[in-house]
Amino acid sequence: MNIVATPPAPAGPDPSANPATPVSPVDWDHPTDPHPGPRLDHVRTYVSSGGTDGHLWHGVPTLLLTTLDRATGRPVRTPLVYAEDEGRYLVVAADPDGPRLPAWYGNLTAHPEVRLQVGTRTFAAWARTADAVERETYWQALTALWPPYEDYQALAGPRELPLVIVEG
Repeated sequence: MNIVATPPAPAGPDPSANPATPVSPVDWDHPTDPHPGPRLDHVRTYVSSGGTDGHLWHGVPTLLLTTLDRATGRPVRTPLVYAEDEGRYLVVAADPDGPRLPAWYGNLTAHPEVRLQVGTRTFAAWARTADAVERETYWQALTALWPPYEDYQALAGPRELPLVIVEG
């Protein structure tokens, strides 16, 4: 396993030529952003720079995950710390403010088609919850990248925080 914290090069086949590539009539280009505060500031910096600024946040790589709100069907954008392994993006469904799961996680479990912006690349992808073996494989790498995940896990009590794998 080769965990890398930088986005892969944009080379490769055109994803629109792949029949497994997600296709949706949703207006993915106009998502709802976080409420005012540090997360919104981060998203605005990331988007306004085309991903050249904001990709690294507090020294760790971040991506922008856009999910479909499970109640309204509207796209919602969230900045997340990530790791990358062989083109798969790994994120943790943690709410730093408490023990509940973040809204974006409920959204992607209802609608696994998502959009990612990783640095300067934006693309369609599918998200899923890692199985127990995958979670065990990747958890240590993610907590090494972002140690507060251990604190978030402690807040969650006996419930394991889901690790999410996004592939595009």
